Amino acid sequence: MGVLSGLEPQSVFYYFEEITKIPHGSGNVDRISDYLVEFARERNLFYIQDEIKNVIIVKEATPGYEEEPPVILQGHMDMVAVKKPDCDIDMSTQGLRVAVDGDKIYAEGTSLGGDDGIAVAYALAILDADDLKHPRLEVVITVDEEIGMDGAREIDLSMLQGKRLLNLDSEEEGIFLTSCAGGARVECVLLLTEEQMQGTTYELTIGGLLGGHSGAEIHKERGNSNCLFGRVLWTMAEEIPVHLVSVKGGLADNAIPRETKAVVLLEAQTEADCMTKLQAVVQQLADDIKEELATKDPDFYMKLKECGKGDFSCVTRQDTKRAAAFLQTVPNGVQAMSADMPGLVETSLNLGILEGDNEVLRAEFALRSSIESAKYDLLEKLKALTALVGGSMEVSGEYPGWKYRVDSPLREKMIALYEKMYGEAPKVEAIHAGLECGLLGSKIEDLDCVSFGPNMSDIHTTEETLSIASTARVWEYLIKLLEEKDV
Repeated sequence: MGVLSGLEPQSVFYYFEEITKIPHGSGNVDRISDYLVEFARERNLFYIQDEIKNVIIVKEATPGYEEEPPVILQGHMDMVAVKKPDCDIDMSTQGLRVAVDGDKIYAEGTSLGGDDGIAVAYALAILDADDLKHPRLEVVITVDEEIGMDGAREIDLSMLQGKRLLNLDSEEEGIFLTSCAGGARVECVLLLTEEQMQGTTYELTIGGLLGGHSGAEIHKERGNSNCLFGRVLWTMAEEIPVHLVSVKGGLADNAIPRETKAVVLLEAQTEADCMTKLQAVVQQLADDIKEELATKDPDFYMKLKECGKGDFSCVTRQDTKRAAAFLQTVPNGVQAMSADMPGLVETSLNLGILEGDNEVLRAEFALRSSIESAKYDLLEKLKALTALVGGSMEVSGEYPGWKYRVDSPLREKMIALYEKMYGEAPKVEAIHAGLECGLLGSKIEDLDCVSFGPNMSDIHTTEETLSIASTARVWEYLIKLLEEKDV
């Protein structure tokens, strides 16, 4: 018996739990892709698995639906795989420990992967059923959406017949998404000068932050541990002769980092004078930041502990200050709000991953904007700043925005059905987070697309949950939508 056995709809939760048993973090999708292929093969369904492991599965129309327009069901198979520091699961080789708390499904110590495992579970439950009515279904499950939409960028959709696409990659029930921002991944690299130094090393830990999805939660202005480290390092470097030894923070460019750990060195010849000052600087900043984040991130903490004395490889003081200057001045968070859609973030940046040693500092960002020119302007600002501190920048994983379609028969059909089933109109919105609809729309002429899904919270974090009741309602709506014939 599975943990989710007995939950309704049983088929959806069965497949969702099966997916959680398979490691499927971004970049580690071979096993989940092969699972989808085996699923299709066992049911004699047409399938394609391409070289990068994208999967397409086709199920023909049921009797009476042969003349209805084909429908594309779409989601992605990868998840943001993050875990708590004390969690003993190896997410590259082991499955998740799913659990239920009231209406919520979660994973013990790790992210859940509801984004976008629930889309895959919905699709498999439909493909497996023999009692549902539907037109020809073309299920498209892409890889590595969370690290740049690589699957959607590379997939060949020329064999598809459908012009209507249901993207099942949204996290708020009753909201139909019809456009999204475009974006890119950015890596900034600073080469640093190494030297040997006698002294004492100290470990600095910044943590206790809520984090979150850099598209869905960026407007909440939660603390970014990597940026907070830049603030601390800059203050240290200004007042005390410290040397950077190492730093590591964040797990994904599109996840707001919750914890950053760094090691700095105090020179032996200055330690007696500076140790107390170092502790005082850290304590003062910890108090200041704690007050600033009291409402947004109430569990923030910053700790400093001595590691050891001896001879260490570290970054020169001059280059430590250069790295600190970059981290202190680099833009982060909301850069502009939309003037056309109140409450919608237009342009943002998230310093999601920071890694450094005594030779190099790497900073990885997720950049988003619903206006292409604003996106490129922000890229140029990053490029200019990186050049000023003697670094280099590389842009990858660029994807287009998804433009709102004025004439959308699919949207109107979905709205009418929603009102009929629930007695109220759904919300039709744009989103700042990136969706694959823009890339897929560039491959299918005149694609009509809407994104929706069940309620999830804190995606891309270890607090991620999926609502059981909402999953059931969205399933009910989805199968009714597929059953509904065009008038």
